[in-house]
Amino acid sequence: MMQSKEIVRRAIEFDSPPRLPFWQHDVGWAPDDVWDIWEMDRAEAGWFFDNAAMDDWGCRWARTEQDNMGQVVGYPLADWSALDSYRPPDPRNPFYYQRLEPLLGKAGDRYVAVTSHFNLIERLHMLRGFAAAMEDFYLQPERIERVLDMILEVKLGMFDELGRRFGDRVDGLFLTDDWGTQQGTFVGSKIFEQFFASRYATLFDAIHARGWHVILHSCGRINALVPRLIELGVDVLNMQQPRAYGLVEFGEQFKGKVCFLTTVDIQSTLPRGIEHEVREEVGLLVRHWSTPEGGLVVFNYGDPKALAVKPEMTRMMFDEFVKLMEYW
Repeated sequence: MMQSKEIVRRAIEFDSPPRLPFWQHDVGWAPDDVWDIWEMDRAEAGWFFDNAAMDDWGCRWARTEQDNMGQVVGYPLADWSALDSYRPPDPRNPFYYQRLEPLLGKAGDRYVAVTSHFNLIERLHMLRGFAAAMEDFYLQPERIERVLDMILEVKLGMFDELGRRFGDRVDGLFLTDDWGTQQGTFVGSKIFEQFFASRYATLFDAIHARGWHVILHSCGRINALVPRLIELGVDVLNMQQPRAYGLVEFGEQFKGKVCFLTTVDIQSTLPRGIEHEVREEVGLLVRHWSTPEGGLVVFNYGDPKALAVKPEMTRMMFDEFVKLMEYW
């Protein structure tokens, strides 16, 4: 029987997996092929999503009345005068790695993905503030470049330390950088090329040099960026709003060019809670986002309460994916 790790690898690399792989831990009757580890991102003050305090970058978090991960409300570089004295976290700090060993030991035969939240655009606006960061691509480009280089240096240091300690026990890095609203990307292609493209290439090359896959989560209608992200080296795109992209046409445009880690739409279909819509969307995703050679990993958002999704909708979604997991 083929190991989960090999099934996931084959799906990512279009090497004809025997079935769809699943990234989920909620239902015991569906495959559970991916072991994801978040602990490298725990701040010394605690988790950003349950502690209204500063993280290790000096960004102060707070939660709203909704049950969610919260958001940054205090920006250490809101005033550019703080830049010269600002110091980012030490990427070699043993704290970030000391909890990984026992978790790696629980992976079994599953594919191991280590998460790295807030990589370039997200950490930039968490440090500066969103509106100010968007303005400063035009008003203060040299300072933006300086901050992005600092962020990149920290991330490269963390990935190098992760590789030095654990090497081939890791299979992929799950990066987060939300790039869009429901209508389109935050910035146009000119800004993306000037400030981000080469830095992403450096980041992705460092990950590939370790033999790991690049898995990028990005919310919003980022259709315009997808071809460039593929060129830069993304192996897997975690996209959770299929309806926002234009489900069928988006899938037909990009299937076979990159692997998708996806779910039924978390902002429209799942919260609406209509069984036949959930099951229909599963079928559309399998047919239009995957190929006989691979290209699709089934994903679970994992926090139905934050999405106002009834738990039974998640179970129905997985029930339908299981029915179709040998579709090709």
